[in-house]
Amino acid sequence: MQVAFLLYPRFTALDWIGPNEVLNLLPDTDCVTVAEEAGPVPNESGNIEIVAKKTLDEVTSPDIVVIPGGLGNRLLIEHEPLHEWIRTVHETSQWTTSVCTGSLLLAAAGLLDGKKATTHWLARDVLASLGAESVPERIVEEGRIVTAAGVSAGIDMALLLVQKIWGDEAAQAVQLGIEYDPQPPFDSGSPEKAPQNVIEVARAAAIAQAEEVAQAPG
Repeated sequence: MQVAFLLYPRFTALDWIGPNEVLNLLPDTDCVTVAEEAGPVPNESGNIEIVAKKTLDEVTSPDIVVIPGGLGNRLLIEHEPLHEWIRTVHETSQWTTSVCTGSLLLAAAGLLDGKKATTHWLARDVLASLGAESVPERIVEEGRIVTAAGVSAGIDMALLLVQKIWGDEAAQAVQLGIEYDPQPPFDSGSPEKAPQNVIEVARAAAIAQAEEVAQAPG
C-alpha cells in the first residue's frame, strides 16, 4: 500500500510527521513524500526541511493521499497544476485525506463542494468560502475523504485509517506502539473549550506568524 504525503513550501511539519509515524509502522506500507519538485521542502518556520523523494508525475495512483496544512498553501489556492494532481489521484485512491489547513487544497481542487469538512479553527471561514460545509469537528468523514482539524488531529485521523483498513486491534497496537496517550495540562485545545483571552492570544500569534511567513523570501 502506497501512502503519498504531499509537501509544499511552508507546510506544517507535525501535519506530516504525526500521520507518517502512524502509517509507517504498518507492514507492506510505502510512505512516500511527493512535491512538484523532488528535494528539500522547508516547513513554515523555515527551520526544518523534509526531502520530497518523488515528483507529482512519479506518484499517480497512491492508495492513501495525505495533504498537510501550512501557511504556504495560501499561495496554492489557485495553483491549478497541483489541483489537477489532487483530483487525479483521488479518482483511484482508497482514501484522500487532509490535516489542518490541508483541507483548503482539497476544497480548492473541488473535492469538497457541498461536503462537510474540518480544518484549523482559524481557517474555518476560508474553508467555507471555498465551497465546503465547514464544521467544528476533530475528524470528518465524507465517503473516501477524511479531513482532520488542526495539527495534532492528524494522528487521530491516521489511527482512524488504520482501524478502517486493518481493524481495531491493529489501530490499538499502533496507538500503543507510539504511546499516544494525550494528557495535556489544560483543556484548551479547541476554541469551543479555551477561555476567550487565550483564543485572542493564539489568534494574535497566528497572525504574526502568517505575516512573518508572507515577508520571508522564497
